[in-house]
Amino acid sequence: MGDEKHPSSKLSEILRPGKLLHRRRRLVSEFADVGREDALHESDTVKYRVFAGTWNVAGVAPPDDLDLGDWLDAKADSYDIYVLGLQEIVPLNARNVLGPTRSSASMKWNSLIGDALNRFTTGRRRRDDDDDGDDDEGAQRHGQQQQPFRCVVSEQMVGIFVSVWARSGLRRHVRHAAASCVGAGVLGRLGNKGAVSVRFLLHGTSFCFVCCHLASGGKDGDAQLRNADAADILSRTTFRRRTTAAASPAPEELPLPRKILDHDRVVLLGDLNYRIAMDDAEARLLVRAGKWSMLLENDELLLELAEGGSFDGWREGLVTFSPTYKYHLNSDMFYWSIDAAGGGGDKQQQRAPAWCDRILWRGKGMRQASYERCGGYRISDHRPVRALFDAVCELAGGGVGVEHSTAGIASFGHVPLL
Repeated sequence: MGDEKHPSSKLSEILRPGKLLHRRRRLVSEFADVGREDALHESDTVKYRVFAGTWNVAGVAPPDDLDLGDWLDAKADSYDIYVLGLQEIVPLNARNVLGPTRSSASMKWNSLIGDALNRFTTGRRRRDDDDDGDDDEGAQRHGQQQQPFRCVVSEQMVGIFVSVWARSGLRRHVRHAAASCVGAGVLGRLGNKGAVSVRFLLHGTSFCFVCCHLASGGKDGDAQLRNADAADILSRTTFRRRTTAAASPAPEELPLPRKILDHDRVVLLGDLNYRIAMDDAEARLLVRAGKWSMLLENDELLLELAEGGSFDGWREGLVTFSPTYKYHLNSDMFYWSIDAAGGGGDKQQQRAPAWCDRILWRGKGMRQASYERCGGYRISDHRPVRALFDAVCELAGGGVGVEHSTAGIASFGHVPLL
């Protein structure tokens, strides 16, 4: 006992230059340079605000009164497109992994999303330039109030769920929505891990959103498994060609992208499961001291971004928020903090906190305006994360024509397209 160092002296030793496992390096990319495209009033482009969010809900069924408004920042009325990615909407047991591809859980979550987005209908601003008068007239004929947001597409693969919502006024400009699922779990193919990707055209610009749940674990070699999962998802994900006459392109339309990286604007989000590549005991001392920046110097994902590899060309905004995992349920305490203090608990679960839940993007014409973790949601051992993007879209011209905007609108999955 006499030779044991005081925790403060241990922290001081860790903070000494050269002690950290990896040298300080530039860990975050600059915002995308929108450049000439970043002009809202130019005749050939228009800029929209896109909300992207991710949350691993730990297989917990949402209570009926769960309010997602804070996470979605619904009262702000500032966004045109919402893309929400959830992981573990059902427990990842054999019955769910091998059973039906869709469940009532996805319908429940989609209903909660819609309730949050459309709760503040009265007094919402209207976009005259994008207003779809036909929708308003139809709603008035049926005595209904026009909902400001409508679901474009949603898709589920086991526990992974993606839901895309757009302002009703953008209905005639959102086209060719589709989804593609890639399992990367058991045997490298089952859906307990993997990705659900959705794509659509907004005016003449293609968007793709990839919701991932990568390999878990904090042992040596687990980061390489996550890298391999990401590479596999990018390689295997393919969007089908049009097969119906109604979805045939107009003569002047360009072929739709089939692979993720062929799209103009791409966002990858989800429980990427990357951990802190340093000794757990040292990491916990830094957590107790709130030294997020020093922990992030050893963040596996940031190291991978700096080195290229599986995420070459991807960008991430500056991470300034506290770790998103792992918390005790219905608590703001990290999982290891109680067990470590009491000297009990499962040793395998006494892992240091990490930033498992992330949002990346690539492609010109996108600029990230904010990137943050959302507190106040304690039903899961993860915390939700959100990012706001300003995205420039090309209008009709050399690409997909707006005058043919009703082509390809059909029913997809269990949610009707716009």
